[in-house]
Amino acid sequence: MITADNISSHEFIGLDTEIIQSTNPQVVGLNGRIIDETKSMFTINTERGSKSIAKSTNSWKFSIEGKDIVVEGNRIAKRPFDRIGGKA
Repeated sequence: MITADNISSHEFIGLDTEIIQSTNPQVVGLNGRIIDETKSMFTINTERGSKSIAKSTNSWKFSIEGKDIVVEGNRIAKRPFDRIGGKA
């Protein structure tokens, strides 16, 4: 179960997100559902199509159990396999 304490070690694909702070002011407020993830990028399905956005230069807001959780992108800028703790 995803909580505020363990969100950075869970799968992000399928979660709704919003960029609340960024080094690029043009992407602040961008929101949608995460449809893919790589080491350094999220692909987000927005109202205007799919957008690939760098993780590390943004702060991401997720709503989990009715609570807003903000995650700094540099904390999650890893391969999903490494972040989740998968075994080879």
